[in-house]
Formats: sequence, structure tokens, C-alpha cells
Amino acid sequence: MAGTTGRRAWRNTVVLCCILGLAPAPAAAEDAFWQAITAGKFDLLMNYRYEHVDDDLRPEPGDASTLRTTFGYTTGQFHGFGMRGLLQDVRDVFEDDFDDGTMRPNSKTQHAVVADPSDTDFIEGYFSYSGLPDTTFKLGRQIVTFRDAPFHRFIGTVLWRQNWMNHDAFSVHNRSLPDTIVDYVYSWNVNRIFTDEAAVSSLANFRSDSHLVNVQYAGIPLGKLEAYVYLLDFDNAPASSTQTYGARFSGARELVKAWKALYAVEYAHETDYAGNPGHIAAHYVLAEAGAAVTLGGVVENFSVKFTYELLDGDGGTDRFITPLATSHPYQGWADRFVDTPQDGIQDYYLTAIMGVMGAKFTLEYHDLNSDNLSYDYGDELNVMVTRTFREHYTFGLKYADYDADKNADNLLRNGVTSASPRGTVINDAAKFWAFATIKF
Repeated sequence: MAGTTGRRAWRNTVVLCCILGLAPAPAAAEDAFWQAITAGKFDLLMNYRYEHVDDDLRPEPGDASTLRTTFGYTTGQFHGFGMRGLLQDVRDVFEDDFDDGTMRPNSKTQHAVVADPSDTDFIEGYFSYSGLPDTTFKLGRQIVTFRDAPFHRFIGTVLWRQNWMNHDAFSVHNRSLPDTIVDYVYSWNVNRIFTDEAAVSSLANFRSDSHLVNVQYAGIPLGKLEAYVYLLDFDNAPASSTQTYGARFSGARELVKAWKALYAVEYAHETDYAGNPGHIAAHYVLAEAGAAVTLGGVVENFSVKFTYELLDGDGGTDRFITPLATSHPYQGWADRFVDTPQDGIQDYYLTAIMGVMGAKFTLEYHDLNSDNLSYDYGDELNVMVTRTFREHYTFGLKYADYDADKNADNLLRNGVTSASPRGTVINDAAKFWAFATIKF
């Protein structure tokens, strides 16, 4: 079955490490060892979500009712060594009239896609070492991100989906320098959201020989500087093998009492890498400006920002791609642009967020256009409200409506018979979610 070889090898490694780790300790250290093992911390999360999708690509809508449960345990430290395991289970409950995206023969392909296949697996299972000052090493299955959730532009977990992407990897996290975070990750396998049940190997996982480097410096009064190098080499998905070099500056500065200016700029350059059979020489640009105010009272706070984002595309395989990103927060929540179209993307969007009596209201509007040939893809409206109670309980409603522009260039370049992935760009889509989360 696709993807099982890499995961079986990882499990065998973990079993061997557990045997070595649980071998009899000297009597003098035995109490301290078992104290570290048993004095750890449990964590539990349950996320129920109903999702309804109307997609012009499919004759029937998709209706999914799923429950994600994670149960984790992190040990204490023993001479700097520790362990963590996190088990994830995703189940259909009440309703399952949807295509789960795995491309299995029994997939309900007449229905719209909701990419939440049922599965049970570890998404974290690693050994750690923190015996050196300001440094943590991890070996094993782990979640890899470098930015605050959910804005994982390049390296993420696809956290809006119920199954989370994770890595079988070795990582180093260092804070030795003042105001500086240095991360290095070597990833030999990427476990994707479609699980081992996926009919295609590259949907289940990326067999990887990838290096990720991210450095962040917060010692500048105006904000934070970030530089990164991502060398992605996927043996079973060579067209996604790329090397990306980039830098970002972001921050917030007080203007007058209760008011702050918000700003960010970013640039990255991407080329083909390793065994990629295509030619890529593409750019990424982001510019963002806005303001936030703290009000108090019924309306607690309000922020608004305008963002321009470019993913370069020249009409074929030469386009900027982000195969390890959490794409959902970008180019609209309807997920029409998870794969960069052949003509690239220019996205002009407005985001407004308001806190009212403990609830958070979010409104986004996207004007989506091509980079190559400068035609309109369409526009999208996103609305969400969430409310957290007593720190542990969150409830939310969310809506996305993508309206495709049926101009001649869009029809020709992105119709279902074109080179565009599955014709998503030219088809309207509307999605509604209701969700509830319990976290301890």
C-alpha cells in the first residue's frame, strides 16, 4: 500500500529506540529515570467539524461530519533526554457523503472533495535532547513549522485539515545568540494529509532528502527579520523538488495611544532542484500594511490590513510552488489555489478582524488575478466568527465563496481540458463549516 514502507521503517526505528531507552538502568539512576518517564504531561484535543461544499467541478455537494482526536504524552527530562508521542485519530461521524481526496477506487467521486480521510496514526514520536545550553535536538516523527499558526507560507502542517502533515526528521533548535532563533531540519519522509490509504504514493508521503534552514532575529526595534533556505528533494514527486531562498521583515509599531501600525514585506526566489525534470526560476513577493486599535468595552479591538501577494508564473511548469505549505490561509479559504496555476497568482486582499465581547469576527475579500497575461481568475469572500470559553472550549462558524470569472483567457487557460490542475480555478465553489474544539 502506498506510503507504508517509509512509515514501517520509522516505526521499527522507534521500537528499537524504545527498547534501548527502557533497558535496565543502574540502581543509582533508576529512580530518577522512572521519575522522568512518569512525571510527564498528557495533552488531549478533540475537534468536531461539519463541512458542506458546493463545487461546480462535481455533480453532488460534499457533506462531511468528522471528529479529530489527539492524545499526547511528553516525558520529563533525564540527563537532558526526553520523549514525546502524539496519537491522532480522524473518524467520520453522522455523515460521510464526500470524496476524501485519496483517489482510492471506492472514493465517492460524484461528491465534492473534503480532504479528511479516516485514519489513526502517530503524528509525533520523537526523542529529544536538551543537554546543551539553549539547544534542543529531536529525532523521529515531528511537526515542523517556523511561523505562528496558521500562517505557514512555506513549511506547515496543513492544520485546517483534520489529518496533519508531519515529518520523519532530525531537527536542531537553537537560541544561543541574543534575540535569535536558528532552526535546522533534515527530513527523510513527509507524511501527508491523505494518509497511507492514498492510491498514489506521492499523496501518501514524499520520500524526502530535504534540508530546511530558518533564522529569525528580533533585536530590531521596528520588527523581526527572518531568512530561510528550503532545499526540497522528493524522490517520488520530482516535479515538486525545489530550492527556495528568501527573507521577510514584519512588525508592529505604536502610532498613538492604543493604535499600532502593522507591516510586512517578503521576497523569495525559487528554482528547480535535485531531480526536478522541469525548469523553474520564479519569484514570490508580499507587501502588507495595516493598523490595529485597542478599544475596550463591547468592541474590544479592531484591525484592518491590505495585502499584495505574488506567486510568479510564466505559463507552464515555471511557477512558484509551495508543496509543504499550509495553503488554506492564502488565496481564500475555498482552497481553489492550493496548487499554483500555470500563469501564477496576483492576490490583492483586505482583512478585517474585530473582537466583540470575547468573540472574534474575521472578514476577508480577495481579488485574484494571473501573473502571466494579467487576466482575472475571480474573487472570494471569507467570513468567520469564533468564541473561546474558559480557555479550553472553542466554537466557530466559517464561510467561503469563490466566484470564478468566466473571461476568455481564464476559460482557455484553466478549463478542465487545460493544463490547470483539475480545472479548479474556473469553477465556482462555496464552503460552510461549523466546528467545536476541546483542548486540555
